[in-house]
Amino acid sequence: MKMIGISVRKIKKSSKTSNPAEYLGQPNGVEARARSWVRWAGQLQDSLQGSRRVKPLVSWVASCALLLIPCVPVHAGLLKEDVDFSNYDAPLFQQIVNRIKAKVAARLAEGRNMQDRYFMVPFAYQDQGNNPEFAHSFISVIRLLAGGKQPSLTSGFRRERFKNRDFEAFTISWMPHDFDTNPHLRVFEGVGSLLVPGWNQCPISLGRNFKLDQTLKLAVNVKNAVGMWGPYEIKKEAFNLAVKRKQLLDKGTIRYRADDRLYRKDRVAINCLHAMAWPDDLYPDGGFLGTGFRIWGINGTARVLIEYTNEVSNKGLLLEPIDIKKDLYGFVYAPERNSRGLYDPFPNASAYHQ
Repeated sequence: MKMIGISVRKIKKSSKTSNPAEYLGQPNGVEARARSWVRWAGQLQDSLQGSRRVKPLVSWVASCALLLIPCVPVHAGLLKEDVDFSNYDAPLFQQIVNRIKAKVAARLAEGRNMQDRYFMVPFAYQDQGNNPEFAHSFISVIRLLAGGKQPSLTSGFRRERFKNRDFEAFTISWMPHDFDTNPHLRVFEGVGSLLVPGWNQCPISLGRNFKLDQTLKLAVNVKNAVGMWGPYEIKKEAFNLAVKRKQLLDKGTIRYRADDRLYRKDRVAINCLHAMAWPDDLYPDGGFLGTGFRIWGINGTARVLIEYTNEVSNKGLLLEPIDIKKDLYGFVYAPERNSRGLYDPFPNASAYHQ
């Protein structure tokens, strides 16, 4: 999917979240250089305060530097673990499901589960250039059913059994309805369309909510890097809100558009980020230029998690803390076992090839 930002106005209300870059790790080389340019521009402006000719150039340099700062990737640092090839022969979908099951099982006590438990698992994928046409944000939501009684299952959800425990799950993965057969996303078309929404000539598409295995197959087809956070335990009320969001999307009244700036408020069309955003607010504003600056793929889901941290936890719906940098785990494509030089934007990752 594929684009686009989440509101930063709410983020600014809290001093703890006033700087989204704090969630995205320490400054990398690009950000460090950008900040250096800003300092240099400021010093130059101070030293040339009397020159009217130089001031516009200085301001332009400082503005360009500032535009680079939001592009900080979620991972941080150059020193990280080698890619894990121990599950290389398992399909990507199976690797991810096994990791979710293991993480959830670690939270459960031995014996019978006496009440339902609920979890969410945010995801993102992107290519090496983090091009919006190949980036996507999505989320899976899980209900672990209590033992000892006949469960009330939800129609249309995936159902499985793991270690004598029943669970059901669904995914919010909003894309054009034919993206599995026509995976050519149109994001910006027309000169200046990034700046002026009305100049974007991309059409509105019928939307479709893809299942987790279908979504991951799309990532495998183009050999993308796939990231996941969590699972995070949530309250029943949060699960119910996610169910309402899925049901709203499945009605077919809302369509898909990657650049949804002119369409989301009237419930005409939304992109994948707004489909999985905080359930009480279907159409938050998009931040810089209404889109976010490279806020798609991993950075896009990270921005959604900032929103979740502010809204969901404040309402008592999120039962554990989110560490956007440390909780991120990746799966990277490797053409052969023990391949080197892989595209790996994660602090820790496993390799896949199918």
